[in-house]
Amino acid sequence: MSLYAPHPSPFGSAPAGLGTLDARARDIFRRIVETYLETGEPVGSRTISRGGLALSPASIRNTMQDLTLAGLLASPHTSSGRVPTHAGLRLFVDGLLEVGDIGQEERREIDARLAGKGRNFEEALDAATNLLSGLAGGAGIVASPVRDAGVKHVEFVALGHDQALAVLVGDDGTIENRLMPLSAGVTPSTLTEASNFLNARLKGRPLAEARTEMSAELDAARRELNVAAARLVEDGLAAWSGGGERDRSLIVRGRANLLQDAQAVEDLERVRVLFDDLEQKEQLIGLLDGVGAAQGVRIFIGAETRLFSLSGSAVIAAPYMTGRQRMLGAIGVIGPARLNYARVIPLVDYTARVLGRILDGQET
Repeated sequence: MSLYAPHPSPFGSAPAGLGTLDARARDIFRRIVETYLETGEPVGSRTISRGGLALSPASIRNTMQDLTLAGLLASPHTSSGRVPTHAGLRLFVDGLLEVGDIGQEERREIDARLAGKGRNFEEALDAATNLLSGLAGGAGIVASPVRDAGVKHVEFVALGHDQALAVLVGDDGTIENRLMPLSAGVTPSTLTEASNFLNARLKGRPLAEARTEMSAELDAARRELNVAAARLVEDGLAAWSGGGERDRSLIVRGRANLLQDAQAVEDLERVRVLFDDLEQKEQLIGLLDGVGAAQGVRIFIGAETRLFSLSGSAVIAAPYMTGRQRMLGAIGVIGPARLNYARVIPLVDYTARVLGRILDGQET
């Protein structure tokens, strides 16, 4: 399956491509990257020679030096071992990574955990993000989409003498509830009057569009309705998000997973920088919105995104779509650049597809 769009090199001079590597260099490079992704440690020539490669450690060292000069490997500190650069990881992911499928047990777990979450839009997003973080490691992340579904029903429900629940039901089956304070003098008939007024004007129209147009009608509403009902109309329009860009939510779950493999001081510093990056809501939403430009899973490594260039992190994300292939949003995993790509890619892909079906009102 097609997983990602090619990236231009952001690493200065372009590193070597697979076509420039002979069979020996390609095999050694693949073994080094696979070993590094498994252990997180620099890989030496003796480790590679013990893996069944019929070459002397000296021959392997010479090839490793060539790969280092090509910008695909680096030598951290004074270690004789090598680790892949971010450019090397990109080359590996695009040209050498073998991605399979998730197992039936994980499929069943994803289906079961997300089943029944479609009634509440935010619950479904939160459950999917928690699930993905737990299965894949790293931090799960999802951005809520700009919703353009029409309004199906609006209602104000009294919860007491001073509080009401403003309920908005969308044509797409989503429900948005907001608690609102009630001013003195609000009666059940006032709640009904305000509900009927909004239903007559909102039904079948996207809220963001209708709310903009109705701003000019509020003066007329004050003349049509009593003071308490007019206030409810204004408060209700302000409370519902309507899918506006500034109202979109960003859910991040599983930050603690990022600390599990952080042992050295420099690892902890990278995690601290990553935690700061995860607070940049608008930039993260922008990154996830860009995922929809590609079909399937999209991968960003290190300096390929300005946001994660300092922490050296990787993002694996996929769009969740309606049955008609309209992008709703994107969900993914953020972690160190040595994420287990072969495992995480199909997990993200399948979770995104299940989430899309649920939010689109289909059965999983």
